[in-house]
Amino acid sequence: MKVSLFATCIVDMFQTNIGKATVEVLERLGCEIDFPESQVCCGQPAYNSGYVKESKEAMKRMITAFEHAEYVVSPSGSCAYMFHEYPTIFKGDPVWELKAKGLAAKTFELTQFIVDVLKVEDVGARLEGSATFHTSCHMTRLLGVKETPMLLLRNVKGLEMTELPGKHNCCGFGGTFSVKMARISEQMVDEKVKHIEETKAKYLIGADGGCLMNIGGRIERVGKPIKVLHIAEVLNSR
Repeated sequence: MKVSLFATCIVDMFQTNIGKATVEVLERLGCEIDFPESQVCCGQPAYNSGYVKESKEAMKRMITAFEHAEYVVSPSGSCAYMFHEYPTIFKGDPVWELKAKGLAAKTFELTQFIVDVLKVEDVGARLEGSATFHTSCHMTRLLGVKETPMLLLRNVKGLEMTELPGKHNCCGFGGTFSVKMARISEQMVDEKVKHIEETKAKYLIGADGGCLMNIGGRIERVGKPIKVLHIAEVLNSR
C-alpha cells in the first residue's frame, strides 16, 4: 500500500522527530512511503485569519502535490481536517471542487488510517510508565476522530493510561489565536497543565503538533517534570 505523507508545517520546521516516527511506524506496518516535495502549508492559518483568497493559492498547490496519491496520511488531525474542508472552500468551482473532493476522500489522520484502513489495533509498541492523552479540538470535534488514538494506546505494552480531567477543553493554541489572544491563551494552557498534573502522569501524549508545542512549551517554562510525546513517537517505541 502506497502512502503519501502530509508532514505539516509544524513537523517540517519544528518537530521532525514526529515525521520520522510516522514514517517508521507506517513502514513497519507494510506501507511504502512517498513524500511529495512540492507540498507547502495547507493554508489553514491564513484561511482562519480571513485571508480566503490568498489561502486558496496554497490549497491549490497542495491539491496538485497530492493528486497522484493513493492515500494521504498526516500526523495532525487539525491539518488533515483542513483537506476535508477544501471541497466547501472551493464549492461552485467546476475544476477545483472536484479535485478537492478527491483529495478529501483519500486523506486520513495517522491513527485513523492505522485502525480504519490498515485494520491494525496493536502496532507492537512498548512504553513503560503512566500517561494521559490530550484530545485536540479539530481532530475530535471537526474531523471526528475520537476512538482510534485511545484504542492504539491501550494496546501499548507497559503504558498505563489515565483520563485527563477537562479533556475536551481547548489548550489555548488555536493557531493564530495564541498570538492574537496571548493572555487568554496563557490562562487556557495553564488550566490544561494543571489538569495534566492532577493525573500524576509521566507522559502527556497528543496527536496534534501545534497543541503539543503549546502545552509542552508551558510545561517547560513552569518547570514541570512531564515528558510530552506525539502519539507517533509512542507507537514507534519498542
